[in-house]
Amino acid sequence: MAPFNMAGVAGLLATCAAAAASAAHLLPLLLLLICPRGTHAEQVVLLDTTQEEKLEWTKYPFGAEANTPGWVEESFTNFDKGINWRSYVVCDVAYNNVNNWLWTPFIERGPANRMYIEIKFTTRDCSLFPGNALSCKETFSLLYYEFDVATKEPPPWETDSYKLIGRIAAGEGRFNTNTEVVINTEVKSIPVTKKGVYFAFRDQGACISILAIKVYYISCPEISVNFARFPATPTGREVALIEQTIGTCVDNAIVIDQPTFLCKGDGKWYLSSGGCHCKPGFQADIEKQQCIVCPIGKFKHEAGSQACEPCPAHSKSSDYGFTECRCNAGYYRAEKDPKIMPCTQPPSAPQNLTVNFVDQSTVILSWNAPHQLGGRADTTYRVVCDACSMGVKYIPNTEVFNDTKITITGLNAVTTYRFQVFAENGVSALAGKSEYVDITVTTEASVPSLVSNVRITSVKSSELSISWDAPVTEVGGDSDLVERYEVRCYPRYDDATNATVIQTSDLSATFKGLKPGTDYAIQVRAKTTRGWGEYTPVVFKKTPHAMGLDYVGEDDNMQVRIIAGAIVAVVVLLVIIIIMTVLILRSRASDECNKKQPSDCDTLEYRNGEGLVVTYMHCKMDSSPIVTTHTNNKSKSSLTTPLFTPAVGVAAASAGGAGGGGARSYVDPHTYEDPNQAVREFAREIDAGYITIEAIIGGGEFGDVCRGKLKLPPDGRTEIDVAIKTLKPGSADKARNDFLTEASIMGQFEHPNVIFLQGVVTKSNPVMIITEFMENGSLDTFLRANDGKFQVLQLVGMLRGIASGMQYLAEMNYVHRDLAARNVLVNAALVCKIADFGLSREIESATEGAYTTRGGKIPVRWTAPEAIAFRKFTSASDVWSMGIVCWEVMSYGERPYWNWSNQDVIKSIEKGYRLPAPMDCPEAIYQLMLDCWQKERTHRPTFANLTQTLDKLIRSPDTLRKIAQNSVRPPAHNPYYVTSHAAQAAAAAAAAAIPAAATGGGPFVDVVGHQAQSTIAVPVMPPGAGRSLHYHTHAATHALPQQPPLTYPNWVPFTHFG
Repeated sequence: MAPFNMAGVAGLLATCAAAAASAAHLLPLLLLLICPRGTHAEQVVLLDTTQEEKLEWTKYPFGAEANTPGWVEESFTNFDKGINWRSYVVCDVAYNNVNNWLWTPFIERGPANRMYIEIKFTTRDCSLFPGNALSCKETFSLLYYEFDVATKEPPPWETDSYKLIGRIAAGEGRFNTNTEVVINTEVKSIPVTKKGVYFAFRDQGACISILAIKVYYISCPEISVNFARFPATPTGREVALIEQTIGTCVDNAIVIDQPTFLCKGDGKWYLSSGGCHCKPGFQADIEKQQCIVCPIGKFKHEAGSQACEPCPAHSKSSDYGFTECRCNAGYYRAEKDPKIMPCTQPPSAPQNLTVNFVDQSTVILSWNAPHQLGGRADTTYRVVCDACSMGVKYIPNTEVFNDTKITITGLNAVTTYRFQVFAENGVSALAGKSEYVDITVTTEASVPSLVSNVRITSVKSSELSISWDAPVTEVGGDSDLVERYEVRCYPRYDDATNATVIQTSDLSATFKGLKPGTDYAIQVRAKTTRGWGEYTPVVFKKTPHAMGLDYVGEDDNMQVRIIAGAIVAVVVLLVIIIIMTVLILRSRASDECNKKQPSDCDTLEYRNGEGLVVTYMHCKMDSSPIVTTHTNNKSKSSLTTPLFTPAVGVAAASAGGAGGGGARSYVDPHTYEDPNQAVREFAREIDAGYITIEAIIGGGEFGDVCRGKLKLPPDGRTEIDVAIKTLKPGSADKARNDFLTEASIMGQFEHPNVIFLQGVVTKSNPVMIITEFMENGSLDTFLRANDGKFQVLQLVGMLRGIASGMQYLAEMNYVHRDLAARNVLVNAALVCKIADFGLSREIESATEGAYTTRGGKIPVRWTAPEAIAFRKFTSASDVWSMGIVCWEVMSYGERPYWNWSNQDVIKSIEKGYRLPAPMDCPEAIYQLMLDCWQKERTHRPTFANLTQTLDKLIRSPDTLRKIAQNSVRPPAHNPYYVTSHAAQAAAAAAAAAIPAAATGGGPFVDVVGHQAQSTIAVPVMPPGAGRSLHYHTHAATHALPQQPPLTYPNWVPFTHFG
């Protein structure tokens, strides 16, 4: 398909003007609906003769030497329409060999890449000159000449220097009476590269009047989007080219993501990305695309498009552009408080502090919340005791808490304590002081319940065990029943307030974690129903040093010795068992390695994600494959986890091709004896009167390819753009049948990613196939023209569309056989659609591994190995081609395998090598390519798998951030090379089977390993590729197998990826 004709821009502008003139009272609404802001193209006029008072252009012939009157300057007037234009007229129909030239002045192009010329002219019908016209014609020629220097000298006279734009004919008609005037308008465009251009008009015997000339270029207008300003941008040199423009933030805005906008060939902006946000302190005016400073009394604390907000309570902004309102005196804002939160104060003191319970060692306090919370809900409390020891415990046991009750235990009897309860919140630290309430409490006296006979039962370097007897109580005295005991232990010369305390209901306790060689004091007291009793007199005991003998009571001595002996015996037994196990396993491994083949001793492992490592153990290895492949390793396990996830109900691609259970199935038109019957069944017949051919945009196998309009029934008022393939008049019956067969195939498909057949014209000549019009043409050409201009996510979206279309075809049981970027078309919305269904392939034994069609040979670069070798085409072979298409898209239309010969490509693929990752290709996409290039077709994913995987990648863009580590630009020649002279001799026989590339390089050779003690390590992947494949052997003289080159990562050993 050819690119969209930019002449349509003038029609759009004319439509807008006519709509505004016919309904002046609806002007604002019409302009909004018909010509939305920022979407119309802008014409920058370089020359307009209707604004000139005189022209005085250069012409030839002129003066006395002229044998014809030639071009004559005059005025064209129509006072009813307000027209008074300077024009040029020529009418030398009464002369032979007429050759009249007229040149415009030198027109500088400025920033234009493509210039347009609009010509208004009239032509007289030759019938007005009966018998008098010797050379009457009804057309004239439009030519141009580019020049790099502006000059006042006449343009060059050499006719060979001028390029023909086209022959201009009267499209609106020729007037054939002396009073009728029919004005024709013709618009042509040319790409320009030099400083300026001369346009020339050549008359060879016509009677014409050039009434007005306008020269201009089309520009995407200056626009502000997402608070980024994009300057007026001239369209590309070709209509299909897209110019990327980088915007700049409007005043008082900051970049969030680099703003870009694409300027299409029709002068319309398309697909904006990125943008800016208004700075803090400035609010967004979306309508005007401006950032306006916040007024006094308002603020905006972060970048964004939101409006400024009024200052929250107890704060103010005394100037313009505040990012945060300042708190009033006595109010504060915590660091973590939102800027929109009102300023707050610390709370007042707690209220009604009360003692709920007190005994010999415990006090329970409670209080009410502060009267003034300060406008916050995060009030907490903190209790401070001035005379409490380290052994005192608090419940809740955190430093701050939000409960209004606390229990303090571990106090001493008959002791006065002062407790302070502080109320605090998130801004108390900023205020510098906290309000509190205090209370004084005296604990009760101890009860007479003294513990007796405190004794040490065991002493170790870090441990003390004690026991005691219960207090003596009166018979039947329930009030003296012991509830629990409290034992405290502290260093002899320390304060008892720092003691370690244990509470227990037993008559013994053990302190652990003590310091060796330290004298400790131990005391015990009991708690009855009447309260705590007094502590016993202090008992002192010194712990032994770490190397000293522990003191153990008589009852425990024998038990400890038995346990220690058992532990030693178990440890010795475990050591003996481990040593014997290791010796037996080594002996067995050695015996088995001596009995097996060398390859049976190989092990495969991954080391910390660095890649596959093949380790050769004790056996001597004479030869082995480069790496384990599906051919030489029958293990069911794969060396890599497949990237694709099998779709529910869809098995892997098999010899039969596509799976799926669609209700429809493809019907081969060749099964019909009469191709016309197939056309009638699958395609819609269109009346030729509904079709208008506008321009020829290319040539096809059967005839011309045109752009045109199709009037849609029933009223024929609605027109759509279509592509029209025509059959050459006089074509043979076979050509006509093949032409109709293509329509019969396309007519069976209806999918958003498959080219849509509008219908056919078979009842009149020429025979035509009508399809939807794809503005951007073939995918490979489009990508090469826009190299590097798309985001990765856009490229993956294109691949998803191709995979979806192929999934549909596979489910219809249709095998495409020629899937390539050149056979994928792209529309204005960047939607990719599968095309080229007209090739009934007749496989023949041709050289260079190509299969032949009526349209010519298709190279093997896109074809699966089994299709080349065995002529077996299935949906699995289409999946292989899909992998090549992925490579083409990610490399922006680069030729697969560059300029290698087909024989080199075939042999390299058979040896397990695959294309490298294109530059900046995501690792996930490259892994998908490698999955498609599995040698075994049953191991390849189906198109349903591919579509599902691409959908997941699009929904999770972060998975596309990791770049394939061998992602580089390859050279344009075969990269095989010899790494060392020693390896040349060792690999001469093996390398002879692979010819050198046509443009340089050499055969594959063995790579010489580098000695590292007793191991040779050879990297298969090139340096810097991230993960490397190594071969290890204990024999330094071991002959290594053939390796890929190490200098430039053009190829990756396919079996390295599974």
